[in-house]
Amino acid sequence: MSDRLDYQLQSPEFTRKLVELSMAQRKGSSIEPGLKHMLDLRASQINGCGFCVDMHVKEAIAGGERQLRLHHVAIWRESDQFTPRERAALAYTEALTHLKPEGITDELYKTVREQFSEKELSDLTFAIMTINAWNRVNVAFHTVPGSLDKAYGLDKVAVG
Repeated sequence: MSDRLDYQLQSPEFTRKLVELSMAQRKGSSIEPGLKHMLDLRASQINGCGFCVDMHVKEAIAGGERQLRLHHVAIWRESDQFTPRERAALAYTEALTHLKPEGITDELYKTVREQFSEKELSDLTFAIMTINAWNRVNVAFHTVPGSLDKAYGLDKVAVG
């Protein structure tokens, strides 16, 4: 696979704004980094974004996440590896990534609100929106997995 086009070169202002949003979330979000890695990974799996799956696995490993939990993100409902808070976030991630005509059900909203404050839920929603935006641009233009590892400091992450 090769890049179809370099969207960063073609649309630098929009790319810069999306990067700014991502950086603002990294600095000011009430969502813990480990959970953010999990929801980024799950949305990227659903969207078939190889570039983002690759990147978020490496970021999670660099952040100290256990590999078994990373493997279990795809099967989180059947796994005993996740807390109720993580399960609520993963369910919410899936619902926002696969928006259905009925939207977010009252049942799911209640489950998520039991685990997250209003501020956290708002931050969680923006985090899910952001990863979905990144997934869509990288899927559209076939960004090659691992192609920006050096730029992101992920080339030294021990995977395998």
